[in-house]
Order: sequence, then C-alpha cells, then structure tokens
Amino acid sequence: MALTESPMLGSHLSEPPSLLDAFCTQRGKRRHIPRRDAFIDPLLIATVFATGPQTHHHAGHALYSPDIAKYSPGNSAQHKPCPYVSRQAPRSSRLQKHETTQDEEPAPLTSRPHPAAPALVPETLVHPFVEQPRAPTTVTVTCMARTRIPTVHGTVFLHLYHNNRDNKEHLAIVIDPAQLSNDGQYSAPPIRSHSLDSVWTESETAEERLIRGAYVGTLTHESRQPSQPPTNGTVLAPHVPAPLIRIHSECFTGETIGSMRCDCGEQLDEAIRVISQPVPVASSRSIPGRGVIVYMRQEGRGIGLLSKIRAYNLQDLGHDTVSANLKLGYKADERGYELAAAILRDLGLGSEQGEGVRLLTNNPDKVAALEREGLRVVERVPMVPRSWRCRPIKENSQRLLGVTMVGGDVVGGEDLDKYLRTKVLRMGHMLPLHSPDHSLAN
Repeated sequence: MALTESPMLGSHLSEPPSLLDAFCTQRGKRRHIPRRDAFIDPLLIATVFATGPQTHHHAGHALYSPDIAKYSPGNSAQHKPCPYVSRQAPRSSRLQKHETTQDEEPAPLTSRPHPAAPALVPETLVHPFVEQPRAPTTVTVTCMARTRIPTVHGTVFLHLYHNNRDNKEHLAIVIDPAQLSNDGQYSAPPIRSHSLDSVWTESETAEERLIRGAYVGTLTHESRQPSQPPTNGTVLAPHVPAPLIRIHSECFTGETIGSMRCDCGEQLDEAIRVISQPVPVASSRSIPGRGVIVYMRQEGRGIGLLSKIRAYNLQDLGHDTVSANLKLGYKADERGYELAAAILRDLGLGSEQGEGVRLLTNNPDKVAALEREGLRVVERVPMVPRSWRCRPIKENSQRLLGVTMVGGDVVGGEDLDKYLRTKVLRMGHMLPLHSPDHSLAN
C-alpha cells in the first residue's frame, strides 16, 4: 500500500500501514491508533484466507464487507461493493426447521401429489452447504391397486406399489391362478398383499375395496366378494415347494422396441412362462404354478434411460456394458433391492413368518443382496437364455407369442453375444460359456 494521503489513515505515518490497520481504524477519524500486535499481521491474514470464503456467521466476515471496495488499491468508480451472500442459515434456525420437519406427519399415499420434474442443475452449482433431504431409514411400501391381466401364459395379477423412498411406481406381477377360484379352497397359501387387503379407513365402502382390487376370486358383475383384512402368520401347506420369484429391472429398449443389445424382454417373458408351469407336489399330483415377478423401475441397472443410451454409444466405441457404466461415472450396477424385499414381505414371502422363496436368477450378487435385506432364499433357479439353449438359432417362419415385443422368439446377434459374455466374465453370472466360434448370429 503506497504512502499516499488517505481519508482514514492520514499522511503522517512513518511506515506503510498494514491491512488490519485499515480495518481497525475508526471510520471518518484521521487519528491513527497504534497497535502493539502489528508484527503478527501476516500470520492473521494468512490464517483468515486459508480458511476459505467466510460468511457473516463466521469470524473474519469483515473481509467481505461492502465498504472494503473504498479502501482497495486501484479503486475506481466502476468498483461496486458486493452484498452479503448467506450460504447457510444460523444453527438455531436449522435446528428449528429440522424439529418442525420431524413433527410433521407424512401425507397419505392416496393424496400424494405428483411432483414436478426438477430443473436440470449442474452439480457444480449445487452448494455444499445446502442441506439435502435424507431418505427415511425404514422402507414402507403400500399396494395401491391390483387387477387381473390375461396373458398368453395365463392370468396374472398386477400390483402397483407406492413407497416412501422414491416417486416411482414399482410393480409386482403375481402368478397364482388358484386365486381365481371363489370357493376359497387352496392347495397352497394365496399370495396376497397385506397392505392392499387392510382396511384403509373406517368409512371405506365395499365398492371402494373392490375398485382398488381387494377382492377374492373372480371379479364380475355377479361375483363381487371383498377380501378380509390379513391375519397374523401364514398357514404353510405341507410338501408344497416355495414360490418362484424374480427381481426384474425395467428395460424400455429390450421390452418395448425389441432391442437385441440385451435379453431383458426375453427374460421377462421367460420368467412369466416358467413361473406359470404346474408345480409337482406328489408323484402324480401337481398344483398351478405360483410365484412373483417384482418389476423395479431401475432402467439401465439403475443409471436411467439417458445414461443408458449414452452407454450404448460407448459400447459402439469398443466398451462393454461394465466399462461403459464406469466411463460415465457409475458403478457397474447401481441397483438396490430394499424396495423389492419390502414388496415381497408385503406379499407374505421371504420373511420368517411367511414362505421362503426360490429365486430365478443367474446373478449371485442379487441373491446376497436380498439375503442382506432379510429375505429367506431357499434355492437359486438358473435363468438360462433361450439363445444358449437353441444353438445354432434357426429362423422360424411363424412368430412365437409372448408378453413382450420380443415375444416367445429366440433373441440372437453379435451385440447380445457380447452382452451375455460380459455378464458372465465380468459380473460373475452363473452361466456356462460357449465357444466364440459358435456365434449367436449363426
């Protein structure tokens, strides 16, 4: 700082004034107040600036005073003082807001509004001091509706779930044809939703229960029998195998437009077909197939459709499905299974009080993840792709029926061959490998 006439310090100083002298001198007075600690000025300044930007709630906030522009070297008329910008509320205000949020009861699922899509804000603009909402510790799911869906493999019951973790509507496809009987005599326990069959309000009418799917047997104009609230525990039938279940993540490209980059559409159709097969319970007796497909809204192994499409372009550049996800900054698999396990428990499956489950999968990580969520898996059933059972693939003149765009046909191609090999070699899926010369495109 030059020795020039200053309206605050005066021209009689015998040594260059320090920066803290400027801040400690009373404004409008020309008399300088000598300080005894001038020798520690460099240390104090270095300490203040080393702590990073300060706010008016912290020590050192005067360094960001709007009046500092008056005393800055090279001051000119175009220099405008910057106003204070509070980066976080006082601690007392934040604690009060937290206590208010804890006391508020969550809105019922039936009246939850559909939130508007959030604006796309770059992560660099999200301030680290802004407190983000925390996910609830206890996962809660509620079956909002249930209906009968006829398919080429038989009748299924589609359940739609809401939860307290995200705004997605996850589904459960329940295959239990015995529930279509009105006599109530089942050879195995019915697979029913506890939250759906519960009484929601005291004023709920029988018609309201029927509309949301809480009924028994076949629902027709003449047959309309509301279900009863669930009882504690499940009566397990002897010598009946555990129901077969599958955790399936949605795939728009494979299920809707028939993409051959993956076998997701084929897996969904095959899962419904396999679970629908009769289950032998004795040497000469069988019962209708029973089980559940939990359809999770986790596109692209949890990275979303946008990132999945970008990952496809990376695959065309030479990456496989694992390295493409890693290149985009994700893990190889971003999916979680807390909601899936909660849905199965709501259906009376997998818990200690209910039936154990047989899991239809090739992925050992999925088995371990469900067991960590407290699900009782009694058996893993392999999910062998049709293309690996029908080598070489023969072109059929007649299309086989199925529940997806792919239908009952065999999916094949170079892209799918690479995809399946990556799942085995890099993700540990339990499938036998075929020799590379037996291409799925043959």
